[in-house]
Amino acid sequence: MAELAGDVLDRFRRSAGLSHSELWLRYFELGGMSSTVELQAILYGALLPTAHDHDVIAHALNERFVELGGNHPVPYDSDEHETA
Repeated sequence: MAELAGDVLDRFRRSAGLSHSELWLRYFELGGMSSTVELQAILYGALLPTAHDHDVIAHALNERFVELGGNHPVPYDSDEHETA
């Protein structure tokens, strides 16, 4: 999870074509409780997300990739624990 907590999540955000604000809105709609500033800090690697926040961000990104006709490329925190 530590590797995905920073730049990797932001690379997925850019690949999905979402601005920080668009990702935050999707994250918030799914139950995320962090502010836009906290979400940006997570994306820049300045703040480690909780397992819940990681999964909500991953879910928001994966929904966007499905909208674009893709699959679910962003692993969830629970996926990381299963392979560890």
